[in-house]
Amino acid sequence: MTEKRDYKDTVFLPKTDFPMKAGLPQKEPGILANWQAGGLYEKLRDARRGREKFILHDGPPYANGDMHIGHALNHVLKDMVVRTQSLLGKDAPYVPGWDCHGLPIEWKVEEQYRKKKLDKDQVPAKEFRAECRAYAQGWVDVQREQLKRLGINGDWDNPYLTMQLESEATIVAELLKFATSGQLYRGAKPVMWSPVEKTALAEAEVEYEDITSTQIDVAFEIVESPIPELVGAHAVIWTTTPWTIPVNQALAYGPDVEYELVEFVPHGSLTGDADEDLSSRISEQQRQHPLGHLAGKFGIVAAELRQSVELRLSKSGGAQLGTYLESRKSFKGSDLAGTVARHPMHHLGGFYAAPRPLLPGDFVTTDSGTGLVHMAPDHGEDDFDLCKPHGIEPKFVVESDGRYREDWLWLPRTDERSMSVINPKFNAPDGPVCSDLRDAGALLSASTDYRHSYPHSWRSKAKVIFRCTPQWFVPMDMVIDRDTPRCAQEAEIRAAQGDGETLRETALRAIADTRFVPAKGRNRIGSMVEGRPDWVLSRQRAWGVPITLFVDRKSGQYLVDPAVNARIVESIRTHGVDGWDEEHAAAILGPDYDLDDYERVTDILDVWFDSGSTHAFVLESGRWPDLQWPADLYLEGSDQHRGWFQSSLLESCGTRGRAPYKAVLTHGFTMDGKGEKMSKSKGNTISPLDLMRDYGADIIRLWALSVDYTEDHRIGPEILKGVADNYRKLRNTFRYLLGALDGYSDAERVDVAEMPELERYVLSLLAGVDSALRRATDDFDFNTYVRTLSDFCNENLSAFFFDIRKDSLYCDAPGEMGRRAYRTVLDTLFHALVRWAAPVLVFTSEEVWQSRYPDSESVHLLEWPELPDAEADTARWSALRALREKVTEAIEPYRREKTIRSSLEAEVEVPAAQVPEGVTDAMLAELFITATVTRGQGDAVIVKPTDMHKCGRCWRHLPEVQDDGDACDRCEAALAGLETA
Repeated sequence: MTEKRDYKDTVFLPKTDFPMKAGLPQKEPGILANWQAGGLYEKLRDARRGREKFILHDGPPYANGDMHIGHALNHVLKDMVVRTQSLLGKDAPYVPGWDCHGLPIEWKVEEQYRKKKLDKDQVPAKEFRAECRAYAQGWVDVQREQLKRLGINGDWDNPYLTMQLESEATIVAELLKFATSGQLYRGAKPVMWSPVEKTALAEAEVEYEDITSTQIDVAFEIVESPIPELVGAHAVIWTTTPWTIPVNQALAYGPDVEYELVEFVPHGSLTGDADEDLSSRISEQQRQHPLGHLAGKFGIVAAELRQSVELRLSKSGGAQLGTYLESRKSFKGSDLAGTVARHPMHHLGGFYAAPRPLLPGDFVTTDSGTGLVHMAPDHGEDDFDLCKPHGIEPKFVVESDGRYREDWLWLPRTDERSMSVINPKFNAPDGPVCSDLRDAGALLSASTDYRHSYPHSWRSKAKVIFRCTPQWFVPMDMVIDRDTPRCAQEAEIRAAQGDGETLRETALRAIADTRFVPAKGRNRIGSMVEGRPDWVLSRQRAWGVPITLFVDRKSGQYLVDPAVNARIVESIRTHGVDGWDEEHAAAILGPDYDLDDYERVTDILDVWFDSGSTHAFVLESGRWPDLQWPADLYLEGSDQHRGWFQSSLLESCGTRGRAPYKAVLTHGFTMDGKGEKMSKSKGNTISPLDLMRDYGADIIRLWALSVDYTEDHRIGPEILKGVADNYRKLRNTFRYLLGALDGYSDAERVDVAEMPELERYVLSLLAGVDSALRRATDDFDFNTYVRTLSDFCNENLSAFFFDIRKDSLYCDAPGEMGRRAYRTVLDTLFHALVRWAAPVLVFTSEEVWQSRYPDSESVHLLEWPELPDAEADTARWSALRALREKVTEAIEPYRREKTIRSSLEAEVEVPAAQVPEGVTDAMLAELFITATVTRGQGDAVIVKPTDMHKCGRCWRHLPEVQDDGDACDRCEAALAGLETA
């Protein structure tokens, strides 16, 4: 028997050193080090200088703690934006930044003092601020290295920090613009206050959690009314904040609400004749009840709420006499005008003896409660706004730690009464407030079963309260008088705003002019701006930019003097926030003013004003000359509609009359694999640091860019497994391209016009990918971007084009036109795919590029690929591919039964009607990778094993092969060429 020849060495198999196993955690740090050593960011700036700019302004993360998965998602999205814009040829610099002032850092430094049993207030303020600055810088350095490890390309050696002296000076300058233009005032209003942190909070610093509160119904006796029957009756109010009752000053009713005068009908047996007056039929036992004095008397509640009030009274152990409320008279709320009640604690005299008027409130509803609302202007926005026009002023009785003032009239101070008002014991049915109301005979019901949402500080997680304190505000609804500016700067600022516009109106106009991705963001931020109160700028803490105002002690007006303002800014630029200390005050004020005549404000600024001013000291300062104002894009989580997006909007609209951005992109939040919110207490958090150690940064990037970031999304082991599988397929595509292009040079290149139809079809598909990726880039639709790239590689290349053409690659002679055309297209594919993948898989794409061009510059300096023009009949190819799928399905049962081991062993008959015109049987056999293809008149695909012999080199079954293992005519020609080479 003649031994068959081994053709293994004559086949042109792909050859590459690019490994199938990625080993990203080990490789990526080395690639990152090469970028840093080679100055990749600077080289990219030089390469794009003079081009159209695209400016993404980085929203500053807080310098406090390790990077979490939300940081990773956010910065990968930003990096994707910057890289894709750079790929399009634009100059897209990226300057990272950090928010460094504020309570979280101050709180952490205080914790260090508490551990040492030291009092922070005993430390000199300058020394304390220095420790805060050092703490923030430490976390900036940590987070910077962690974000760099994600492959984020930026100006890491020159980031912006809100605590840089120039930044602090610019923040002060921006504040003084508001002051100079008259858009700043000091007033006493209820603001969200943290008794734990002892400072006012912005809305963006508050989160809402469900809690269970004490709910009480309280009776206020009416002493005057234009409705005679109401005198002596009781206005019934309901509240979930019993602690506010001691500072009640009025009651509110709904003018359009229907009210009823109801009789308190006692529970249990009555004595006497039914015709007798009810009060005479009350038993002695019932009279001894704490609420016995109400039996047979009257109350006022909203008609719609009578049954729910009755239910609460019947459930409350102390209100058995009030089980039934029998209606006696109905009237409109507007009829209550002129009605006056008295406080349940009126017996204390003084403040409590003053009458409590009933006032009309449009905010009063019948959703819950009694339809009457008690008013404490110290502790509610609606309360304050309703009471002020009636001359009812706050009393400022709750101190910064949430305790009542010691000198307040509400009974002697005891341990029980010195509790913070957020202490559940203080508000409990047996707590001091409820006990006093019960003793006064005014507590109709009290229970601890009311479940509702309540604001908490997102830092301390403690409950907050509304507390009236003197604060500094930016008014939302003040029309600036542009006709009487006090100085040139004021005139300039006023001119920037629309004629006769308020800040709210200017901001809403700017929102309408801004692009939002997704579009629903416009309504979200718009509704927030429409309904937001005046901006509270002041905080009562130490670590932050000071409110640099001198207030005239006589007039109460702050000083507006451009020369003084200039000295203020210069002092901050030189000394930082310490430049506002008392030691500098006289020099700043200058010789024209007596320091004794002025109060130096010691509050600090809301940190949202700091971050809202970043556009001024980052985009406009000139420190980063590659940047420009306004930014093309702001990109943050959807919570920043009430945070950074809004503070930046208001700051810029107040000083420049427009938004500091052209577009705003928001992303959702990352949940665990089950769709639950991540929390340390649940143990379901996922650290990007751990993921980079186990998977590599490119896997995190691929995950972040594969999810629908516009909604809340998930991450977990199963999800990451799928991402890793997708990565493996993309990596194998590049590995194949590198191997198949081994030794390729331009000498092999074939013009598109000379290429076979399949190659031209694939190039037309590539052009479609190009269009889809450009569209996705413009839309910031990165989920579609990644999916388009992956689907093209998997469905059109690996499972189709590569599969069909592997025979030509392996077995055609090197100079054969078809093989050259295929390799020409592979080269085009390589240059396109590696560029398109580079913004997503930043490390892998560099590895791919350097594997083919080891002596070249980075792949990240390249621009969007230029593709050759290629046209194809897509309908014709869609029909061919559909027929190919049918053939594959028809062969599969034979493969399972092992009747046919390879599709090359199959002879196939296909429906002639389904074959496009002009397609030969040989072309079909090539596309279907079968031995032969013939056409039949039926509708089914018919398969049978071939009886032709198999070529020992290309493994095709062909009629000219006389015996298995012999070479076919094509392979014989290729072998002859090799022998003469």
